[in-house]
Amino acid sequence: MQVDDLNLFVRIARLGSISSAARDLGLSPASASARLAALEKRLGARLIHRTTRQATPTEDGLALLPHAEHVVLAMEAARAAIGRGQAAPRGTLRIAAPASFARMHIVPGLPEFCGRYPDLAIDLRISDNVVDLVEGAFDLAVRYADISDSSFIARRLAPDRRVLVASPTYIDRRGRPNTPDELAEHACLVVGTLDLWTFQAKGGERIERRVTPGLRINDGGAVRDAACAGLGVALMATWCASDELRSGALVPILPDYPLVSTQSLWALYPSSRELAPKVRVMIDWLVQRFGRHPYWDQGLENVLGPTIFDAR
Repeated sequence: MQVDDLNLFVRIARLGSISSAARDLGLSPASASARLAALEKRLGARLIHRTTRQATPTEDGLALLPHAEHVVLAMEAARAAIGRGQAAPRGTLRIAAPASFARMHIVPGLPEFCGRYPDLAIDLRISDNVVDLVEGAFDLAVRYADISDSSFIARRLAPDRRVLVASPTYIDRRGRPNTPDELAEHACLVVGTLDLWTFQAKGGERIERRVTPGLRINDGGAVRDAACAGLGVALMATWCASDELRSGALVPILPDYPLVSTQSLWALYPSSRELAPKVRVMIDWLVQRFGRHPYWDQGLENVLGPTIFDAR
């Protein structure tokens, strides 16, 4: 029994599609179907139930799946141990990442990464929905989170720094709030469900205020643009609004009450999997690209003051 055929079966079972699994593995759908049929013949069991819409594991397929995954992962680990530092990463790397962040800070760097690893294909799924890494057969997820799930191995990529902002035109028209309580008198712009804003007072105490949004959009870039247009006060991640803060299109609000975040940007992969070379090189590249002091935060101390970089 070929390990590559087991890997194909695992991909089909996880992705629910023979054509998607074939694309991941650099095969034609016809070749993938033929190899799956040959595997089923050798085992004497039907593993995948095929319809025109999807491919799902049969009862025998579900029984085989965890054992097949174990064999595939063990072989990947063996190959990595033998060829570490010698063979270039190859195959398909499936990554999940937040939409706005990926567009701004991952996609622009991909030409350099792909040029460095020409035998590695990237399947990047960008969405602000939290995906299931195992069920979606993802190799890696980039996610802003408060890591508490021990089923993942995580490497910290960057802090999550946030700031309250508004445009100069909005401030000229509506004035500037001086305390978190005064936000009730202002138009607040909210990203998705993030309407509970937590501040840190000078004495170290935390102040939580749930704002009533005048505008709610499920995209950080769109909220930033709305703030630039003078529609209200917005809570922004510095990775999303750093250029506008440097240019003065947005200015910080309530600098004496820095926002608190318990999150960081992480690279995650399931703890049940060995760190494959293709995953390792992507994580190392992300760490190198962002830097210990993320490039989007550089120079913002002069705009925001040092308190935002001390808030926890």
